[in-house]
Amino acid sequence: MRVLVLGSGAGGGFPQWNCKCRFCDGARRGSIATRVRTQSSIAISDDGQRWLIVNASPDIRQQLQSNSQLWPDGAVRSTPICGVLLTDAQIDHVSGLLSLREGIPLDLWATPTVQTELSTSFPLLNVLSHWGGGFRANALPETHETPFALSPFPALEWRVVPLTSNAPPYSPRRDRPVAGDNIGLFITDQRNGRSLFYAPGLGVISPLVKSFMEKASCVLVDGTCWHDQEMAIVGCSKRSSAMGHLPLSGAGGMIEHLDTLTGVRKILIHINNTNPILDENSVERQLLHDQEIEVAHDGMVIEL
Repeated sequence: MRVLVLGSGAGGGFPQWNCKCRFCDGARRGSIATRVRTQSSIAISDDGQRWLIVNASPDIRQQLQSNSQLWPDGAVRSTPICGVLLTDAQIDHVSGLLSLREGIPLDLWATPTVQTELSTSFPLLNVLSHWGGGFRANALPETHETPFALSPFPALEWRVVPLTSNAPPYSPRRDRPVAGDNIGLFITDQRNGRSLFYAPGLGVISPLVKSFMEKASCVLVDGTCWHDQEMAIVGCSKRSSAMGHLPLSGAGGMIEHLDTLTGVRKILIHINNTNPILDENSVERQLLHDQEIEVAHDGMVIEL
C-alpha cells in the first residue's frame, strides 16, 4: 500500500491567508524553518497506478498538480483517480469536490450521514448533479464490525472506525454529532498484513479507537493543536477540543496516547497554523522527535 500526503495542514492551510501569527508571518518571511502546507488530504493506492482521494481539500487542484502520480495517464481527458472517500463533511474536506466537476461521474464513498449533509445543509451533491450526472454515491458502513472492499483496490481491506469529533459549523448537529458524522479508516494490505489507521479529525481516544491504533503498522492522526487554548494567541475563542480535535499536549493528550504504542509508526497530520510544531527548530518539535513522532508534510510518501 502506498499513501501520498497531498495536504498536511488544517483548515486554511499554512500560512493561513489572513493570519499574521508568528508562525504564518515567519513562513512568509522565511524567518523560521518550516514548510508550506495545503489543507489535509491523502491519496491511497495498492498498485501505484490507481488512486483513491481521501477527503477533497479546497487545494485539490494544486495538490494534484504537485504529484505526478495523479496526472492524466491515458487519453486527452483521463485520470488515475478512481474516486473520492470522505471521512466527514467539513468544508476543508469536501469543497474540493467542486474542482473535480470536469471529471465526473466519479465514485464517491461517504457515510449516509455525510451524504445527507451534502444534500441538505451544504448541498454540494445537488449542485454537482448538473455536471455529468454528478458523483456516483456509495454508502460506507457506520460501524467497524464489517470489513468491506473497494473494487479498484483488490488488495486492500477497509474498515470504518467511528470517531468522536464534531459536526461541521454549518450543520444543525454542531456540538451534537451523531454516528456517521466522523469516521476514521483502518486499511489493511492483504498481501503483507501491513495496515494504516487514518483519523485527521479525532476528539476522543475511545477504547475502540485505541484498539485500532495499537494494531496498526502506521497511525496517521490528528495533530491540529499543541494545547487546547492555543488559538487564543491569535484572538480566537475556539478551543481545540470544542472543534473536535484532541490537543497534542497535556494529560490525556494525543502524545500521551501515542507514547503507549509500540512497534507502530506515528505521524501527525491536519496541523493548524498556530501549532508550534510547524517550527522545525521549536522545543515542541524536538519533543516529538525524541518520542519518535513524525509530522506529515505535503508530498510525504508512506509505504506499507
